Amino acid sequence: MTERDVHLPVAAQPSVDSLVEYAQTAEAGGYDCAWLPETWGRDAVTVLTAIAERTDEIDLGSSIVNTYSRSPALLGQTAATLQEVSDGRFRLGLGPSGPVVIENWHGIEYGNPLKRTRETVDIVRAVLSGEPVEYDGDYFSLSGFRLRCEVPDPSPPVEVTGMGPKAVELAGRFADGWHGIMLTPEGVADRIEDIERGADLGDRDPDDVQVTIGVTCCALDDASRARDLARQHTAFYIGGMGTFYRDALERQGYDEASEIHNAWQAGDRERALSLVDEAILDDLCAAGTPEDVREQVERYEAVDGIDAVAVSFPRGADEADVTQTMDVLAPAESGH
Repeated sequence: MTERDVHLPVAAQPSVDSLVEYAQTAEAGGYDCAWLPETWGRDAVTVLTAIAERTDEIDLGSSIVNTYSRSPALLGQTAATLQEVSDGRFRLGLGPSGPVVIENWHGIEYGNPLKRTRETVDIVRAVLSGEPVEYDGDYFSLSGFRLRCEVPDPSPPVEVTGMGPKAVELAGRFADGWHGIMLTPEGVADRIEDIERGADLGDRDPDDVQVTIGVTCCALDDASRARDLARQHTAFYIGGMGTFYRDALERQGYDEASEIHNAWQAGDRERALSLVDEAILDDLCAAGTPEDVREQVERYEAVDGIDAVAVSFPRGADEADVTQTMDVLAPAESGH
């Protein structure tokens, strides 16, 4: 059966306690894993530590922390420590993010994101093995140290994100899991082919790669508000978060993605929003009445090869919106 996870909302949350409370709600509702993004708000490690201390059963993961702002060795130390404080419930989600965040927020040259992510995963795994780390790569060279604490058992899975075919293929070759967003059910099927191709190149079983798809969800009695929130969120990601999301939509046949991006970049937010029409919303999001949203999420869960659907929330959703959506889609309520 497909797992149902939750992407905790990070936009405009009033406190760390509020994020802990969402995770506790997810645990009570039967969600399998609570994933925490990290962008330019609260750091993921501190918040995940607080959640680990105040939950008991739900898995916890980063989705994602980027591969630029922390060294690979530190990411390995962090994964080992979070696995300890969560009593074995941690999953490390890594990804390159994008130049908008890496260059404008962290002040680091973006470079070759696929190569850097691959080297980071290799080093993290070496750190988590407890053996001395000897590594000579294009980005990183390490020698002479080993993890100076008990090796986590089990070792936490190392999962990655990526949008394009090559990035997803690489996930199939070397990662324990792959996280995708801004994908239609049909688009997911194409990316799963990339996973399978990568697994074949890496002489691996594609079933060993956990496929988690994030879906923007908003289930409200006021269906119009739910769809407006999803539309605003979608336009922001296509228009304001670099070119990855635009390119992902174009690969799925949405030529209007470039128009949305260009309108947003030109400051014409009204036009950008108008271009995110009802068809795009229906294809990319699960937004509307509770009944409609349940059906839309089940479309993803029916796709062969998806192991988990991660319920995420529009950026503009308030506490009541998030809580109602989480309750509507709770596995405990839907027979999962």
